[in-house]
Amino acid sequence: GWTVVQHITVNSSVDFDRTWEEYKRGFGALSGNHWLGNQYLHQLTSGNVRYKLGVKLVDKDAVTKFGEYDPVLLEGEEAQYRLRLGLFQGTAGDALTQDTENYLHDNQRFTTKDRDNDNYFQNCTRLEFQGVAGGGWWYDACAGANLNRRNVIYWQKDCNKEHLCKYAW
Repeated sequence: GWTVVQHITVNSSVDFDRTWEEYKRGFGALSGNHWLGNQYLHQLTSGNVRYKLGVKLVDKDAVTKFGEYDPVLLEGEEAQYRLRLGLFQGTAGDALTQDTENYLHDNQRFTTKDRDNDNYFQNCTRLEFQGVAGGGWWYDACAGANLNRRNVIYWQKDCNKEHLCKYAW
């Protein structure tokens, strides 16, 4: 089975524009929109068991796309929860390890509104789209993908302002 690390709907009542501590511990309700917590993700992926990261996207027409990164590792807090991803396969585009838009999320540290670890001259979480801040993520400079921005689920060509998605897990 899968452990659901993140779930968001495009009109989520859960605000994903959170602090480092909130992303560390997790927030929301496991039965609805939530973030499991970076510390738990680190504990899960740093053991002897090999984990995959699955991404599931559902667009406005109920078309579902998915992708898997095998393996996945989230480094600890001392490394700012750096994301390490293996090979990708799936029906969705690879928005985390392919540098198709000059953004590479693999090997990036986690950034929140109160802890800027991205490679941009500003904090990527503070950049607004349609009045909504970015939410915590493994930004480069800034995003080829971001599943934590309320009202806009972004995954390069699969989910964007021209091709709206309703859900992401």
